[in-house]
Amino acid sequence: MNRMLKLLSCSLLVILAASGCNTKISEADLFQYKNAYVGDNSAVINIVNHSMQSERFRGLELKTKEMPYGIILNYDGSESKRNDKRTVIYNATYLFALIQNVEWITFNFDNQQYKITREALIKWYGKDFSTLPSEEELKKLIQNNWDDEYKVNQLF
Repeated sequence: MNRMLKLLSCSLLVILAASGCNTKISEADLFQYKNAYVGDNSAVINIVNHSMQSERFRGLELKTKEMPYGIILNYDGSESKRNDKRTVIYNATYLFALIQNVEWITFNFDNQQYKITREALIKWYGKDFSTLPSEEELKKLIQNNWDDEYKVNQLF
């Protein structure tokens, strides 16, 4: 009986250790929210909380009463116009790629507001990024396009 108890305790310890090693809650594989709807505030908030300037994110409004559906994101402060524009590109790309029925997003920083549409962002990239199969490919697309200051200014 004592031997059985030791074996059981040892097995339980191994299982607990193995399950503790599987803590892959990365920036939570944002693609788990793929095909979410704009009315799903928990999906929207989770995407924004894992995006640029999330520490400055202060709230949102979901505009779902009439089409086209949209999101208003509010941020405290402003880093710089350049960084705010990069935040708009990055966060809007993720939101449009993952939320299937959002057509526009307004970003409110202290003294600046940016409104961007799905159609304008697709045109700017020259491709429909919502069909990309992974977060890595989406990040690569963003990084290949936002370093060109002239191109960024064309979007705004």
